[in-house]
Amino acid sequence: MFDRIRTAALFGLHQATVAVGISLFPMAVFARQRLGINVPVGRLVETTTEAFESAAEE
Repeated sequence: MFDRIRTAALFGLHQATVAVGISLFPMAVFARQRLGINVPVGRLVETTTEAFESAAEE
């Protein structure tokens, strides 16, 4: 029961980080080109993907 809840919560978190990454993409490109700042959204999406996949395998 708790495994299904945890998997569903991780899936929702993963989907939310993907949505945030897509919506922040233009701002991230601007920040990188104009300001020289890297926005680490990709790393956050990768981390949530790995957490979701490991939870789904259990």
